[in-house]
Amino acid sequence: MNIHSIMRSVVTVRAIIPQEAFTADTLGTTREGSGVVIREDGLVLTIGYLITEAEEVWLTAQDGRVVPAHALAYDQTTGFGLVQALGQLGLPAINLGDSGKVAIGDEAVFADGAGHYVDANIVAKQEFAGYWEYLLDEAIFIAPAHPSWGGAALIGADGRLLGIGSLLLQMERADQSFDINMVVPIDLLPPILDDLLTRGQVNKPPRPWLGAFSAESDGKVVVVSIAGGSPAAKAGLRPGDVISDVRNEEVQGLADFYRKVWDTGPAGSEVPLRVLREGRESWLRIKSADRNSFLRRPQLQ
Repeated sequence: MNIHSIMRSVVTVRAIIPQEAFTADTLGTTREGSGVVIREDGLVLTIGYLITEAEEVWLTAQDGRVVPAHALAYDQTTGFGLVQALGQLGLPAINLGDSGKVAIGDEAVFADGAGHYVDANIVAKQEFAGYWEYLLDEAIFIAPAHPSWGGAALIGADGRLLGIGSLLLQMERADQSFDINMVVPIDLLPPILDDLLTRGQVNKPPRPWLGAFSAESDGKVVVVSIAGGSPAAKAGLRPGDVISDVRNEEVQGLADFYRKVWDTGPAGSEVPLRVLREGRESWLRIKSADRNSFLRRPQLQ
C-alpha cells in the first residue's frame, strides 16, 4: 500500500456555525477536522458533528488548495456527515472497504487531512453508547490514538476505507490505561448513502429524542445535563436524576436505555420514565421530538 498516494484523498474540513445555532454552545462555532473524498465529483465523507448547522464549509487539500463546500447531510444514527465540494477538488476517490471483515489485531493506518497519520492496530470491535443519545452496535477501536481524530480516515492494509474517526477515549487493560480512537465503521454508509444524497436524511421515521446527556455508573443511567428547550427540559428531568425504568421495564445500562426509548415509537411519542431523585421515586412523561427539528438546515451557498 502506498499510503502517501492514498492520503491525497483525505482533506481538512473547516466549518463555521452561527452563534445562534442549537449546537453552538456544545460543539463550538468553528470546527476543524478531516474528511475523505469518496466520489470523483468531490463528495466528502466526514464525521457529522463537524458540519452540523454549518453556514460555511471549506475543504483544504494537502497541496494547500482551499475549496468551498456545502454540508449535504448529517445522519444522527451513524454519525456520518456528507460534504459536497463546490469547486474542483481534483482528488481521487478512495475505495470503500469491508469493515465487517476487520479483526482484532489487524493493522491499519489512521490519517488526517493535514498529512499526519499513525500506524495503528484494531484493539476492539464492540458496542458503543455515547452520552448524546447515540449508539453503535459494533464500533471499531484503534490504538495508538491519533491526536486529530475527528473525521480522520481509517485505511486498511488493502488501501480501502474502513471507517471515519469520531472520538478519543481511554481503554483499561491489565491495570493500565491508554488512549484509543473510536471509529464509525464504513459498512454503515452504503445502505443509507442514496437517501442522504437525495433527501438529506434517511427515509424512515426519526427516532424519539429526549435531549438528555447521560452516563452509565455501575449499570445505572445518570443524567449529567439537559439540552436547553429539549423535551427532557420541558418535562422537568434534571441533572443527577437516575433513570431506572422506561414504560415499566427496568433499564440495564445506557445502551439498553436508548433502545427502550427508541422502541416507544417514532419521534413525538410519549416516553414514560421512572426517575430516582434524592432518594425519591417518581414518573415523568416526556413527549419526545425529532432532534433534527432543533437544528438549522444547511443552506446552499
